[in-house]
Amino acid sequence: MSKAFFRDLHARFDASGVRAMFAPRKPRHPLLRVLLGLTGIALLAVLLVAGVFIGAAMILFGIARRLLLRGAGGTRATRAVDARFVDAEYRVVRNRDQPVLR
Repeated sequence: MSKAFFRDLHARFDASGVRAMFAPRKPRHPLLRVLLGLTGIALLAVLLVAGVFIGAAMILFGIARRLLLRGAGGTRATRAVDARFVDAEYRVVRNRDQPVLR
């Protein structure tokens, strides 16, 4: 296959109506442009509000589920605490003078 074949194929594809069919174009009429812009903004607002309500519903469902499970005996049994031990979390802090081993 030669370069001329691909060059001609590319030129034929660019000149065909297939490229123009999928290219987004703004309408020329000013009123239609405004109408499509407002439609886009309205669609964006609807999706935003729906997302907020769906997210709030998910959070409320999780809170209600946790409260219902806790009230239905879903609490964990607590073990006896020995007064001689201190329950804590510890973090290892490395010495800054030592080089990092790799």
